[in-house]
Amino acid sequence: MDLGFGTFPYTKVRKFEKMKLSKERSRTRIHFRIRKKIKGVASSPRLSVFRSNKVIYAQIIDDTISHTLVAADSRENGILGVGTKVEQSFKVGQLLAEKAKEANISKVVFDRSGYLYHGRIKSLADGAREGGLQF
Repeated sequence: MDLGFGTFPYTKVRKFEKMKLSKERSRTRIHFRIRKKIKGVASSPRLSVFRSNKVIYAQIIDDTISHTLVAADSRENGILGVGTKVEQSFKVGQLLAEKAKEANISKVVFDRSGYLYHGRIKSLADGAREGGLQF
């Protein structure tokens, strides 16, 4: 009898893998729930954030044409490796705001992509606000 959990008996490795999958799955579910409510249009495109262990990525997207208008990450302009990851995120937010100004974008809708609004995500948002973007 297979219940979709693999073979019996459970091992500690399987329980750990199951926990890891459920954590990733829960973030994805939260992300889709947020995306049902948020849509980037030409007047106020969506600012989407992705966070890896080392690098943070942000892009401004117009969902009506499915096109990335502006993008920035912590690998640009020597940001990576200078200061803490929270400080790097703040600089990425400022860099994204500068690029958005050049593209005549002043108002955006913030999409946290299922991450909690604290730490690096909050720092990126604060940097973008300081750079002149309105949420």
